[in-house]
Amino acid sequence: MRAAVCPDYGAPEVIRIEQRPTPAVDAGQVTVRVNAAAVNFPDVLLIANQYQVSVPPPFIPGSEFAGVVVQTDAEGFSVGDRVTGAGMYGAFAEEVVVPAASLARTPDAVDDRAAAAFGVAYRTAYHTLRSMARVQAGDEVVVLGAGGGVGLAAVQLGVVLGASVTAVASSDEKLAAACSYGAAHAVNHRSGKLRDALREALPRGADAVLDPLGGELAEPALRSLRRGGRFVTIGYASGVIPRIPLNLVLVKGVHVLGFHFQDVPPDEFDRNEAELRDHLVSARVRPHVGAVYPLEETVQALRHVADGRAIGKVLIDLT
Repeated sequence: MRAAVCPDYGAPEVIRIEQRPTPAVDAGQVTVRVNAAAVNFPDVLLIANQYQVSVPPPFIPGSEFAGVVVQTDAEGFSVGDRVTGAGMYGAFAEEVVVPAASLARTPDAVDDRAAAAFGVAYRTAYHTLRSMARVQAGDEVVVLGAGGGVGLAAVQLGVVLGASVTAVASSDEKLAAACSYGAAHAVNHRSGKLRDALREALPRGADAVLDPLGGELAEPALRSLRRGGRFVTIGYASGVIPRIPLNLVLVKGVHVLGFHFQDVPPDEFDRNEAELRDHLVSARVRPHVGAVYPLEETVQALRHVADGRAIGKVLIDLT
């Protein structure tokens, strides 16, 4: 099979397209013919050995995919089933072998590109909105990094939940995408001080802030919260972990939370997953695919994400 291989740690340019043997299937595993794979920022970090876990090279990067089952040694899936799944690595290849537990059936109404683009970003955004930020209809929600995969998903899903969403991004093009999905306010943080812009847009303050970026935007966004507001840190795509003055938390009476899937209560997790699947199947939410590359251009796809140019999701097409 053809695969994008990371032979040594480094920048995206280290990736090589090679012929590799398909891994053998063990008990409980499934081989999937990959039709589409999503590029995520952690893929860039894993290749550079800057992620919170390390994978020894050589390895095939790529964590999120959609395709068709071609071999199975597990109950619950048959050859020909359309599936989507996620793992730590291995998706940037014509075939991937994964535990059956990591797969879900792709709804008939959803194509493989949409399925590959939907999983991690939209699940992260929805569980954050529902179970961490506790967003209700009528809430004012600020989304940082609103042009990226998680950010744009949070904009769409926040609107679906009835919130008024203020999108914060680094370019007018990204903000245009956020507004096309219902953002009520758009703030280009490179056009001036974010604190001032948020005060103007939300004079009464925000109920919740979702932050997948970190860096210098975190503190002014936290300052935009009204008393009792919720600030949820999701990740640090900026590459900088922010330092928040704790006196702000004390004085403003706000709540600072971190998102991890395992921290969502089981009953809420199941509820969120069912609701999210219904949003996808009913087309109330559709993933925004900003760019698609063939497998041979995996380096360019990774560079697109690494340089912060992605709007929504970037995909690799393996059909």
